[in-house]
Amino acid sequence: MNPETEDRITEGGDELYERFTLQIDKGQEPLRIDKFLANRIEGATRNKLQQAMTLGMVTVNGVPVKSNYKIKPLDQICIYSDTSPEETEVLPEEMKLDIVYEDADLMVINKPAGLVVHPGSGNYRGTLLNGVAWYLRQQNPTLTEEVLPRFGLVHRIDKNTSGLLVLAKTDVAMRQLAKQFFDHSVKREYHALVWGDLPQDQGTIVAHVGRHQRFRKKFEAYPEGDYGKEAITHYQVLERLGYVTYLRCVLETGRTHQIRVHMKYLGHPLFSDDTYGGDTIVKGTIYAKYKQFVENCFALCPRQALHAKTLGFLHPVTQKELYFETALADDIEKLVAKWRAYVAGFKKD
Repeated sequence: MNPETEDRITEGGDELYERFTLQIDKGQEPLRIDKFLANRIEGATRNKLQQAMTLGMVTVNGVPVKSNYKIKPLDQICIYSDTSPEETEVLPEEMKLDIVYEDADLMVINKPAGLVVHPGSGNYRGTLLNGVAWYLRQQNPTLTEEVLPRFGLVHRIDKNTSGLLVLAKTDVAMRQLAKQFFDHSVKREYHALVWGDLPQDQGTIVAHVGRHQRFRKKFEAYPEGDYGKEAITHYQVLERLGYVTYLRCVLETGRTHQIRVHMKYLGHPLFSDDTYGGDTIVKGTIYAKYKQFVENCFALCPRQALHAKTLGFLHPVTQKELYFETALADDIEKLVAKWRAYVAGFKKD
C-alpha cells in the first residue's frame, strides 16, 4: 500500500474520537486484516485490534468485519479509535450528581457550571469523573482502579458550560456511543446569550476551528479552512433583548469551544465569556446606570452564558431513540429574565 493512500481523519475537541481510513492498493495479496493492521499501525496489537473488531469498530467498505477477514485490493478500511485524555488515576470522591437517566449501559448527567469533566493537568481532584467513580463504586465495590480512569467518557463540555453529558457504563456502549458522536448523528442543542442584535433570525456558521496561533489555550475561527478542523454551527434567535440576544445553537460538529469561537467570529461573543471577549460591555451606550446593570449581570452569571439543553442519540444496545432535555441553568435563567425586565423597562421609558 502506498503511503499516499492513507487518510487520517481526526475528530478532536468535544468528541473524544478519531477515525483512520486506509485504501488498499491494487497489488495487495490476501491477508488477515488483524495481521495487516498490526503491522501498519504503530502501537497496535492483534489482541487490541480483535477487541475493536468484536465491538464493530473496524469496517471494510462500510461493513463491520471480524479479525479473520482477508483484505482485498481497493478495500476501504476504517478504524475508529478513542482520543480520550491520557489515563490518569481517578480517585473516587463523593459528589452530588444530577443523574437525568441511567440504565445498565449508560448514564446521562446534568453537569453544573464550574465542574471539570475529567482529571488532567492541574485538575486531578474534584472532577465529574471523580464523582462518577465514587458513584459506580457504590454500585459495584469490586470495580478496579484499572477500569475507573476516563471510564465511559465519549464527549465533554467546557468547565464553565452547564448541561447534559452522556457516559457509558460498558465498553461496548462506550464504543458505540463514541461512534455516533463521530458520525455526527447525535442531536445536541445549546442555549446561549450573546452580545448584540443578530441581523438574521437564523443562520449557519461554517468556519474551521483550531488553536490560536499565539495563545495556545484559546481557539480561533479560520473561515478559509486553512487551519484547524471543519466546524459547523446552526443558530436560531429565540428572543431579542436589546443589546443581547438569546439563541438556540445546534452543533453539526463538536470542536473544542466551537460555539464560543463561532459567535466571537460573528462579532457576537457569548455574554460573560472571559476567554473570548464577552466579559466587557460589547454593545450599548456606556453610561453609569447601564454599566452598573451589566456589572450586576456579570455577577449574576460569572461564566459564559452557555447551556447544553438537549441531547438525543440511539441507545447503544437496544438502538431505541433516546432524547433528553433539561431546564436552563438557574444563573442563565435569571440572567435572561434580568435582561428581559431591563428591556421592558427601557421600552416604557
